[in-house]
Amino acid sequence: MASEKVETIIAGSYLEMEREDGSDSKASAKSKLSTFFWHGGSAYDAWFSCASNQVAQVLLTLPYSFSQLGLLSGILFQLFYGLMGSWTAYLISLLYVEYRTRKEREKVDFRNHVIQWFEVLDGLLGKHWRNLGLFFNCTFLLFGSVIQLIACASNIYYINDNLDKRTWTYIFGACCATTVFIPSFHNYRIWSFLGLIMTTYTAWYLTIASLIHGQVEGVKHSGPTTMVLYFTGATNILYTFGGHAVTVEIMHAMWKPQKFKMIYLMATLYVLTLTLPSASAVYWAFGDALLTHSNALALLPRTRFRDTAVVLMLIHQFITFGFACTPLYFVWEKFLRVHETKSMLKRALARLPVVIPIWFLAIIFPFFGPINSTVGSLLVSFTVYIIPALAHMVTFASPQARENAVERPPSFLGGWAGSYTMNIFVVVWVAIVGFGFGGWASMLNFIHQVNTFGLFTKCYQCPPHKA
Repeated sequence: MASEKVETIIAGSYLEMEREDGSDSKASAKSKLSTFFWHGGSAYDAWFSCASNQVAQVLLTLPYSFSQLGLLSGILFQLFYGLMGSWTAYLISLLYVEYRTRKEREKVDFRNHVIQWFEVLDGLLGKHWRNLGLFFNCTFLLFGSVIQLIACASNIYYINDNLDKRTWTYIFGACCATTVFIPSFHNYRIWSFLGLIMTTYTAWYLTIASLIHGQVEGVKHSGPTTMVLYFTGATNILYTFGGHAVTVEIMHAMWKPQKFKMIYLMATLYVLTLTLPSASAVYWAFGDALLTHSNALALLPRTRFRDTAVVLMLIHQFITFGFACTPLYFVWEKFLRVHETKSMLKRALARLPVVIPIWFLAIIFPFFGPINSTVGSLLVSFTVYIIPALAHMVTFASPQARENAVERPPSFLGGWAGSYTMNIFVVVWVAIVGFGFGGWASMLNFIHQVNTFGLFTKCYQCPPHKA
């Protein structure tokens, strides 16, 4: 009987939100058009958001990871971390629904408030978990935004090298600052759709162009050669499938968040159809040359197809910058107590200071490729793997909590026993391999980049200009 009551609470709340949105869309043809392009909340919108956000600039660095790992390990790690990421995204979705249901029983209204991961942890587990989640989530998203900015400068350089990469970082930092005017994840409907088309084109361009180009003369495929390179490559793939730090915000933008459960897995399966062929083909063609070219576009000859891929990735990185930065905007708005104001201009002005440290860090650490592995090992490992798995186990530790759970683990995975077994495996594996070995390797590689190129380097991995 209790479970029926919980189900009614969930469905009633979300249907009410859906009807409100639908009433607005009937106002005029103009508002219908605006809703179609601008205001998404369906399961399809969530799928596009997850798939588009998961594979962005990292698509261009996966061949670099294959050169560090070797082909077989590269493929296996993609499959392994893809499934592991889907599992922890599923855990986050369960905790969100649990938190929201409990709050709505208390008559809390979220229509002018975006729920975030740290608030879920606070409501279910208390302030210490909230602080832990807030630190890791915000730091990861901060550096995730930094990486998108670095990628913009890295890519544009391949079609216009009249300016160095640092100058391009200044320019794109100003461009990306315009994301302060996008209210929430509801408003990424058309951008998510276009973003996925852009990455799909780029992935298949990399695959086809590499196969047509063929193997370079004397190509070698010697990876893995050292432990440092091996675990650096592995943590870049850990980072690749750790894009679900914005899961809660994407769920909150849905009319019926309880439908999210399998969406991230479906998005991951699609992403694998892009990452596996492209990384394998580029590595087959160029081999060890990728060890000194972390951006795969650097090795392919310039054609109109490559220039198209560069432009599309630039637009997509702008979109992904918004995905990573929007949760930071929400946190900052809540700190300034302007989050629930209806004035978008006031919120946009309040958000602007968030962009400044991102801009600054992108100029200090322009190491496209190595920075992904460092962020993956030190931040992603905790943010979207260890903390969600631990939080799920602690939240449902008592028999009463398991009995009253809104969503129970599926029986085909072994129910609660199977769920806890998988969670323990995730925590142990990521702590030892991702954070331990991965952190050691990626930090050594990162320090090597600093020693080789220096901080504030003007043009990371740029070929010398021809006289």
